[in-house]
Amino acid sequence: MTISPDPTPQAHRAPPSPLASPPFNNLGFFSTPPDLNEWPGSTLLDTIETYWDSHIDLLERRLKKHSDRLKIRAERALARTKSRTGEDIERELQRFKHRATNTVASFSQAWRSASVMRTREKVSFFFGVMTVLVSALLFGMAPQWIHLVYTILALILLPIRFVTYRRQNYHYFLADQCYFVNILCLIYLWILPGNKSLFVACYCLCHGTLASAVITWRNSLVFHSVDKVTSLFIHIYPPFAFTVIRHFYPNAGDRFPALIEVPHLQPLVALGLSGILYLFWQGLYIKFILVDRREKIEAGQRTTSYSWLLNDKHSAIGRALSSLKPETRPFAFQLGQLVYSIVTELPAVFLLYDSPLWSGIFLFFIFSVSVWNGGGFYIEVFGRKFERELEALRKELAEASARSGAATPANGSESGHATPTGSEDEMSNHEEDSPVVVPREVTNSLMLDTQPGHEEKKDR
Repeated sequence: MTISPDPTPQAHRAPPSPLASPPFNNLGFFSTPPDLNEWPGSTLLDTIETYWDSHIDLLERRLKKHSDRLKIRAERALARTKSRTGEDIERELQRFKHRATNTVASFSQAWRSASVMRTREKVSFFFGVMTVLVSALLFGMAPQWIHLVYTILALILLPIRFVTYRRQNYHYFLADQCYFVNILCLIYLWILPGNKSLFVACYCLCHGTLASAVITWRNSLVFHSVDKVTSLFIHIYPPFAFTVIRHFYPNAGDRFPALIEVPHLQPLVALGLSGILYLFWQGLYIKFILVDRREKIEAGQRTTSYSWLLNDKHSAIGRALSSLKPETRPFAFQLGQLVYSIVTELPAVFLLYDSPLWSGIFLFFIFSVSVWNGGGFYIEVFGRKFERELEALRKELAEASARSGAATPANGSESGHATPTGSEDEMSNHEEDSPVVVPREVTNSLMLDTQPGHEEKKDR
């Protein structure tokens, strides 16, 4: 192969390529082109571009096909949803409500079951007894902790009272003055301990309407009842705590600076401060309860202390309100409450604030009333229940005796009356079925009482 001479003059010849060195110019296939500007293109880049373009195009088609499939499924699901009528949706909603109602009813039934109620009563009994014991120990050993115990008990019992009363539609009772005074006491103890006006008002209200409510509402110390323990707590523990702060708290002025500024109570000032807070509460009560909720109260859907006392024909307040005209009853009730509040605060203003002895006697009397009411509850309520069960047992034994006498031939006896046979087994069966356990001697006496002529023998 002959290489023709380059016709381009040497002066106009292009400079040699830096990639083409003289030793490698004549290697044939492996020789470097004389000029890269004349190279038509890169075959490798074209191949790569073609490969990726085809795969990207294939991927796009697959994604489009998949998205079309998803779109079709979504349209079908939407069509099925639209095909459901409003009746179907309402039916599903009613079914859900029915299941929810059954769940709540089953839970409520389990909560009211005998075993759960017994456990709750045991816990309440333990809690009540230990509260009295701890309070007595702290009063003698560390009186500076009484107000803290009062706060802890309030944070436990008041939410329980709210939940219980809300479920029973009694939550309008929570707007009564006793709960308002408890909130004021907590505000003074932990937010405004240096406010002498609030201290004087809380002291008078605690030893006035709050403590006397134990007598008015017949609060009773019944340890197994959470409701009765809570009612007694909100009426008797605030005056107990403020009595301790006033007379038995060591260096009370350091923790409650208001005591330093109030060595004695001025009667008019004390009654005026407590009266202002009472009127403030009374205005809120009239607005939000007696006015805004009037329709529910008149329809009997909700119960308040006013409607409760009005319907209580056994109390003097209920009889007095019933004797008035219906349009004057609310005003008379509110006026009576104001007079009652002022009268019950007089002992605290003139006697209790300056005398630790009389303060102790006062608390002892209020607590004794609650204990007496609790004893009456246990004796009368459970005694009557036992009497009813005993009377039912007597009737069962009388019926069994009558059936046995009719089925068995009469045996000779002085009285000429038939003596039932097999009555001992029947009595044992009745004893097992009876809700109360009665000794055999009592059962035999009941059997004798049911036989004719026994009263004459007993009289002789």
